[in-house]
Amino acid sequence: MDIEITDNDRRFMQMACDLASENIDSGGGPFGAVIVKDGRVVSTGTNTVTIDNDPTAHAEVNAIRNACREAGSFKLSGCDIYTSCEPCPMCLSALYWAGVRRIYYGNTQIDARAINFDDNFIYEEIAKPHLSRSIPCIHVAGTNAIDAFKKWEAKTDKTEY
Repeated sequence: MDIEITDNDRRFMQMACDLASENIDSGGGPFGAVIVKDGRVVSTGTNTVTIDNDPTAHAEVNAIRNACREAGSFKLSGCDIYTSCEPCPMCLSALYWAGVRRIYYGNTQIDARAINFDDNFIYEEIAKPHLSRSIPCIHVAGTNAIDAFKKWEAKTDKTEY
């Protein structure tokens, strides 16, 4: 699938890269993101992990949070994101959950790894058996955890997501 990169795509990508650079001067990480719908900027986000003491405060996640608040919805259908770096596993998952249409990125995983932002270990951990991970994932069987799922399944006025 070939996607033509337009002048607008380049402009929005430049905005994301400028946010990333400016964010360093503000004490944040070197990442910026811009969410766009119908050629209009819906939201922006920068990496505020160290500023907010929040490991989930990546540029893409912050941009998603801002866009969803603005839209009054947890879905960003028809939106594109321009991010200064290829999204990490957490951000990529969040973008899928948000339902964005396209993800445009500048730096690659390899570029990020070169400055010690290496997410490859997460991909490797996910592939391991649960108990062999560096943070073991332990299933506790015989609980009433399934009750909440049954209640959700039976709920007739739920909002699917």
